[in-house]
Amino acid sequence: MADEVQQVRPSIQGADRVGYDLSLLDRLKVMFSAFWASEVRHKVLVLSTTLLAIILATAYAQVILNQWNAPFYDSLERRDLGEFFYQLQVFGLIVGSLLLLNVAQAWLNQMTSLYMREGLSRDLVDQWLQRKRALRLASSGLIGVNPDQRLHEDSRNLAESTTGLTIGLVQSTILLVSFIGVLWELSADFVFHVWGESFSIPGYMVWAAILYAGSASILSKIVGQKLVKLNADRFSREAELRFSLMHANENMPSITIGRGEENERRRINGDLSSVLAVIRRLAIANTNLTWVSASYGWLVLIVPILVAAPAYFSGGLTFGELMMSVGAFNQVNTALRWYVANFGPIAEWRATLMRVTDFRQALLEMDAGIHSKDAIVYEDSPKGTLTLKDLSISAKSSEGLSEGGFRFREHDVSIKTGERIMVNGDHSVNRKLLFQALAGLWPCGGGTIGLPPAEDMLFMPQVAYVPGGTLRQAIAFPNDISAYGDAEVLSALAKAGLGRLKGRLDTRARWDKILDNDEQKAVAFAHLILAKPRWVIFDEFLEGLEPEFQRALAELLTEMPGTSMIYIGRSEIYLEVLKPRVLHLEAIPAETERRVGSLV
Repeated sequence: MADEVQQVRPSIQGADRVGYDLSLLDRLKVMFSAFWASEVRHKVLVLSTTLLAIILATAYAQVILNQWNAPFYDSLERRDLGEFFYQLQVFGLIVGSLLLLNVAQAWLNQMTSLYMREGLSRDLVDQWLQRKRALRLASSGLIGVNPDQRLHEDSRNLAESTTGLTIGLVQSTILLVSFIGVLWELSADFVFHVWGESFSIPGYMVWAAILYAGSASILSKIVGQKLVKLNADRFSREAELRFSLMHANENMPSITIGRGEENERRRINGDLSSVLAVIRRLAIANTNLTWVSASYGWLVLIVPILVAAPAYFSGGLTFGELMMSVGAFNQVNTALRWYVANFGPIAEWRATLMRVTDFRQALLEMDAGIHSKDAIVYEDSPKGTLTLKDLSISAKSSEGLSEGGFRFREHDVSIKTGERIMVNGDHSVNRKLLFQALAGLWPCGGGTIGLPPAEDMLFMPQVAYVPGGTLRQAIAFPNDISAYGDAEVLSALAKAGLGRLKGRLDTRARWDKILDNDEQKAVAFAHLILAKPRWVIFDEFLEGLEPEFQRALAELLTEMPGTSMIYIGRSEIYLEVLKPRVLHLEAIPAETERRVGSLV
């Protein structure tokens, strides 16, 4: 039990931290480890290998197409009609092959992206829903805000952009290697004549292409360096806006009854203004980057001709060789300028990589828990008992200091199998923290809690959770529907007062919206009847229900004589029907408050 009930940090030092100071290489290692542990890695590796073969074949075909330029344009210069039509036939064969390769590459690209997303999304969901991690993350500061954005939109963007950018980088690299050789060979015969002197520069057009693309890359890096942070800010603000809209929509009946539309309008418009402000800054940054990318994009129409012009006008090149040189220059320049052309997408990719890796890293650290001799100690209880020894619970933790708390007036408490217990106490005591402490979710305080095996216990919170899906799934939650037979489920449904729904047991719907508060608690009670736990702990479960319904549920509890029950709350009907032993919580005087464990 000590291992099962892992401790949760209710707050975290440095809760304003939004991420981790990790290098790009470290972030890539985090994502590679997630990918390598994924079940889809074999599919991705096969698709990637096939993609590489397609890209190599495409590069070879592009080299052949570039070589085709020389005889084609030479036939135009000679006005050789027969050669002209022959070269058109060659062109059709080359372009047909390239078309097939492009279609195959597009399909493989999409499938690789699909499997990348599957692997990443499943890994994040699996990490998020490890025992108690999601709850810990929600209490760990800004890193735990809007996890849905990181699990859905960020993981989708990262998978798609990683696939697209990686393929683009590999393709550009292969083209660069292929055409640098072509361009070097073409520029080997370039002879310059200046003031009666003749000389040549080995690889002249290669160096020109490197200089041209290199200057564009440097300028793009300088102008666009703010884009990574701005994109990360935008994704965060977009998540907050989406949450505000979703939260308002989910609670619209309460908002309308309370005449709160104007308040919600102001709040949502405030979140919208934050999104628009960061988009405005992004627009300025992208506009500045466009000055660089667009100017170099237009100049490339004339630069390769200007570079090769001296050799052409001196007679060192035919017109066909000139066009072949221009084509090779453009291919090398395109490959070298891949970073420039993709600076914006790379900035977005790095922003999503940062958000996803921060999220995953935070999840992995959620198991660290609290390390302090003053935190509550969890242990396995003697068989058939639940023990509370010198238990005190800190009501609030901030920077490791207790700010109010409570304890049992009875000090050491031992609860045996089959006992009925009610726990109440001073009005200033937050009894919910006792429920959370027994569930292993609030370790701040002192003393020892001895618990039965986790599989013998069922916790019933004040607000019932009704998951999406069928009514049968909601009743069985968190177990699989196969755990219970039809007769058992129908009987539990009838006992819980939901017999009218027996015909809708397998209807898929938003039952949390269809059922009212009493009926949602009835669904949880039906699960209690099915699960037959040895221990059940209630958190003010009956409070707020109609008196007749409270009594009906309390009467059902009397039909479970072997089940130990601990009711935390003040239900008069539970007290009357089950006649429990009453335990009392009392506030700890300020001078005796403990210092609770520091959080890590």
